[in-house]
Amino acid sequence: MLSLDPMGPKWDCPLGSKVLEDKEGPWGGGSSLPPPDYFPGSWRLDVGLDCKGSPEGPEARAWTTYYYSLLQSCLQQAGLPETQDRSQVPRTGCPGAEVTLCVLGSPSTFLSVLLEGGVQSPGNMLLCLSPAWLTKVPAPGQPGEAALLVSKAVSFHPGGLTFLDDFVPQRRATYFLAGLGPRPGLGQEAAELARDLTCPTGASAELARLLEDRLLTRQLLAQQGGVAVPATLAFTYKPPTLLQGGNASPGLRLVELSGKEGQETLVKEEVGAFLCSAVLGDTLQVAIKLSSWRWRGQQALRLHPRAEVGAVVDTVLALLEKLEEEESVLVEAVCPPARLPFPGNAPAGPELAVRICAVVCRTQGDRPLLSKLHLVESDPNHFASQLVQTFIHFDVTEHQRDEENAQLLAELVRARGLQLDGCFSYWDDCLVLTALLCQELGLPCSPPAAMRLAKQKSRTQLHLLHCQGPPWPAPSIHAVPCCPLESEADVERAVHQVPLPAVMKLEFGAGAVGVRLVEDAPQCHQHFSKIAHDLQGEADHPGIGLGWGNSMLLMEFIDGTEHDVDLVLFSGRLLAAFVSDNGPTRLPGFTETAACMPTGLAPEQEAQLVQAAFRCCLGCGLLDGVFNVELKLTRTGPRLIEINPRMGGFYLRDWILELYGVDLLLAAAMVACGLRPALPTHPRASGHLVGVTGLVSQHLQVLSSTASQEALRALHDQGLLRFNQFASLEEVREPGEYEEPYCSVACAGPSLAEARLRLLGLCQGLGIDGPHYPVAHFLSHFK
Repeated sequence: MLSLDPMGPKWDCPLGSKVLEDKEGPWGGGSSLPPPDYFPGSWRLDVGLDCKGSPEGPEARAWTTYYYSLLQSCLQQAGLPETQDRSQVPRTGCPGAEVTLCVLGSPSTFLSVLLEGGVQSPGNMLLCLSPAWLTKVPAPGQPGEAALLVSKAVSFHPGGLTFLDDFVPQRRATYFLAGLGPRPGLGQEAAELARDLTCPTGASAELARLLEDRLLTRQLLAQQGGVAVPATLAFTYKPPTLLQGGNASPGLRLVELSGKEGQETLVKEEVGAFLCSAVLGDTLQVAIKLSSWRWRGQQALRLHPRAEVGAVVDTVLALLEKLEEEESVLVEAVCPPARLPFPGNAPAGPELAVRICAVVCRTQGDRPLLSKLHLVESDPNHFASQLVQTFIHFDVTEHQRDEENAQLLAELVRARGLQLDGCFSYWDDCLVLTALLCQELGLPCSPPAAMRLAKQKSRTQLHLLHCQGPPWPAPSIHAVPCCPLESEADVERAVHQVPLPAVMKLEFGAGAVGVRLVEDAPQCHQHFSKIAHDLQGEADHPGIGLGWGNSMLLMEFIDGTEHDVDLVLFSGRLLAAFVSDNGPTRLPGFTETAACMPTGLAPEQEAQLVQAAFRCCLGCGLLDGVFNVELKLTRTGPRLIEINPRMGGFYLRDWILELYGVDLLLAAAMVACGLRPALPTHPRASGHLVGVTGLVSQHLQVLSSTASQEALRALHDQGLLRFNQFASLEEVREPGEYEEPYCSVACAGPSLAEARLRLLGLCQGLGIDGPHYPVAHFLSHFK
């Protein structure tokens, strides 16, 4: 949160009593009643602010009304609608199942966080205007810890919509942030609510005591972070333990006082030396103020020219009389204010003070709550080994030993004392191993049997063919007849069971490597023999699944348009689905040529694909995760090509993030940790993307000249195209017969037609389009 405040007379505050009016209300320990000058504007006040079962006294009710009016004023100034009162019809739900982000504090302080939370997690970002709206109860099975329940709150939704809601049953907070201060009053009540909770908290009385002392903060920053702080002279009286021990840096001098009286000589010497020292640089003014955790930033402040030594000394001596234990008087440099630039000869803008507030998440023990990344990788020199919290070098390539390796990995995790919340992989070969490891460690995941079923293509189809329901329509209507192939005898039997022409491909393959349309029995035998000879193990073509073997399958060729459906599933529920269209392939091969997103299909056809993909996943037992399902849409409905039990590859994650603002990798990580991602139920794309793949066999010359990596990256940075590179040119310079795409080049547009035309023109200009790679033909489905 960033704000700019004009500097003016209010910055030179009188040095009076400590009982300063605190604009943040009773949590700061100020006046017992809110300020009488309510906010300009018009809104209804006959709303249900009372919380049933927890009545408020007159003063507390006045503050609740005050904060409700402050919220309405903030919303009105931002051009957002007034809060709607629907507390007469309580919200119901599944207690503990939903994400509940609860904020207790001033609406003006947290408004930006609340509005963004309403966008990212609609209905789950809650603002409580009174501690009476919250209840703290013992957490079952967790002695000494408590759960925080929300009875009433203002809920935030996309578009700045807000609702005053009651919750029956109460919602259990999964994150709690309170704007508290350690002074007596309701600040203590809010601090007590935040103490010893099972959920993460964003503040506590102890944390406020640490951070609200400006001098202590500066010393810690200078000592431990090497951060430059304003030149400061501090007179401290019985300082806290953390402040004891002398100066932190040349620009920060601490003078510990033995008493508050009789310090005139010491003050004159220290102030005189400080005002003449080089640490002030060209500073013209100094500020004198009190500092301690009790003040919460609402400080008496006096500005003096640097040359007025006597006036500075008198002000310091006056403040020394008011010092209490663990308080300080600061004499600090006034940094030059920020000025907004104005074009031309316009008069300079007002002097501005910049305030920056960062909101972080901490555990109940006041430790930062971070997502720690642990990586298991076969390559000891993998680039990511230096980027993660823990790197475990472990050979995961022998997949016939996945059960044994899962047990060994679990032992390594326990031996290192790693406390894991989840485990997931986006690499095809490691999906079964991941499920087995989750089973060993008791972590959320789809069952290993389901992963094995989805991993082997013929098992997927044959299993679904026997899923006759209920529920209906059964996934069997989407499955395609096929035969697994282990030997030439299997091939001979398969050509009499599967209608020809058919598709032959690797059981555990990826990237369409080795996939081929076979017209008759001789072609079936020929292709089977060739794959058995050329692709025997991982070393023959790394990364396409040969670590699982080179067995094949023959499946019926399905005529229709090809589509990808990327699904997010949580506890067997469909949270989101993203459908993309693929262009015609270069038969007899099936390497991808083109794609567009969102789909150009009619809404009812899109819904058919989503439901078919969802039912096929459930039919295989895939209940939790992010999955990529490839289908064809035929005249009789969707038919399944295969299920990839991980998020979509190539460009799909980037496209979905660009068009829908949804990160599939983050969603996969959250589901793996047992957290339900907050995703739009009916996502709407912000535009259209149409792309083509680049192949080294077809584009080596242009990829080394007009469409070089540097040229494509430059166009990407200028926003003229989207460039996704899948491998280095050196790795695929000699692709051979079994080729994978080198890159994807895409163009965006407000409509599918415009994006398609932009891409076609770009490909013609770069030389990607040509007689042997007719881009117009590949884009012909996208109309």
